[in-house]
Amino acid sequence: MQTLLGIDLGTTGVKAALFAADDGHVLADAFVDYPLYHPKPGWAEQNPADWWQATLQAIRTCLTGASKHGINPSDVRGVGLSGQMHGVVLLDTRQQVLRPCIIWADQRSDAQCRWITDKVGASQLIEYVSNPALTGFSAPKMLWVRDNEPEIFAQARTLLLPKDYIRYLLTGVMAMEISDAAGTCLLDVKHGRWSQEVLAAIEVASSLLPPVIAADAVSGYITAEVATLTGLPVGTPVAGGGADNACGAVGNGVVEPGLALVSIGTSGVVLAHANTPQVDTSGPIPRVHTFNHAVPHAWYLMGVTQGAGLSLRWVRDNIGLPERALERWTGEDAYSLLSREAASVPPGSDGLIFLPYLQGERTPHLDPYARGGWIGLTASHDRRYLIRSVLEGVAFSLKDCLGIIQEQGLTLTQMRATGGGAKSPLWRQIITDILGVEIVTTNATEGPAFGAALLAGVASGVYSSVQEACTQTVRVLERTQPDSATASAYQQAYATYRALYPALKPIISQA
Repeated sequence: MQTLLGIDLGTTGVKAALFAADDGHVLADAFVDYPLYHPKPGWAEQNPADWWQATLQAIRTCLTGASKHGINPSDVRGVGLSGQMHGVVLLDTRQQVLRPCIIWADQRSDAQCRWITDKVGASQLIEYVSNPALTGFSAPKMLWVRDNEPEIFAQARTLLLPKDYIRYLLTGVMAMEISDAAGTCLLDVKHGRWSQEVLAAIEVASSLLPPVIAADAVSGYITAEVATLTGLPVGTPVAGGGADNACGAVGNGVVEPGLALVSIGTSGVVLAHANTPQVDTSGPIPRVHTFNHAVPHAWYLMGVTQGAGLSLRWVRDNIGLPERALERWTGEDAYSLLSREAASVPPGSDGLIFLPYLQGERTPHLDPYARGGWIGLTASHDRRYLIRSVLEGVAFSLKDCLGIIQEQGLTLTQMRATGGGAKSPLWRQIITDILGVEIVTTNATEGPAFGAALLAGVASGVYSSVQEACTQTVRVLERTQPDSATASAYQQAYATYRALYPALKPIISQA
């Protein structure tokens, strides 16, 4: 049997999954979590050493699980990497990590974003890299280190993104894959190369950045040391892989025009495939991202809400304590119990609106200081309403994203759902009703890890193209249609939601 290993370096942990190359079914998987640190409000960091140890454990566990079914490590034809975008891993001359990684969710670099924009010029920046400088991106984080920890930055010789650091440890090759590099604010997205104009303007040496590589090509091979640590054969090819959202799109077959992905993970994403690098020109600053796809010579438009699954996780951890106890007692997932409560509440939550801005917001506000909260709370609302309004508030934020993408002239014929939140039938229905489009789910239950594995299959010659890989392995499983009976309730609630941010910004935003 030919198998493919996908590794997804997420925010909460790393997933390793082994797939059959012929039809994409899961043979074995493993998940290992690691901590996320918040040293100060708005800050978010992780230790790359935690990623590495978790990755090794996940690979070993995955291969051990597969061996119980007669599948050998020698059956692995390739390894694909996916991971959280935008994190900054700085290495010294000995390739040692200099400080914890400032990850995508960190919001500390607003001053650096303003400085980049001033130095390069707002319109020139869009021309050079197709995106504005945002706190979520890598370049501002790197400059924050330069400005605030100069003794550390002086030692930096290489900048890697999270999954590309794991690639270096697996193969000894330093490289940055193109769909991930697109999120640094340093890549010329239109031409797939580092922007020398931006680097010169912000006074960063190009030597700090590794070569840009393709997502579907071999980037290196498993070393002897890693073979000993994991059980993978020496010389197993490792593909370029992709950013988590790009790999999620590949794993769900969003590799052709007309298809879009809605992802409900820690953050929420609406991503639409594009054959050209289209940029939102409706205002001075694009409200959606234009990034290189993991599909060769393709791009995608993407809107992001920072606090999707994060918002529901906050509810679970802080006001869902009975569910945590029941989960231990009954074995039923706490999120399923929360969803069951929310299902008893009518659409619109009787006027209760939740703003999911727990870590600032990207689309459409581009405001790292945006703050979340419940508006419209009355004595008649109980915990069930709080839960449902969170599900609806996240869906309203995704509708913001979809609306801007549709304004760019992209015709979307189908949306495919992925991520932990997509597993909830109630949340899928809420999102479908609010977006007003059919949403389908596929067999890509392992999300970005599946897409990473398919890219490994292309790199190793199992498939001739990314499109062929998806045609052979991706299948639609369920369809969720909009319920017209809820349309008026959600239209009214969405209008209120849209009005709240500008009304509250002068009060609760520090910008």
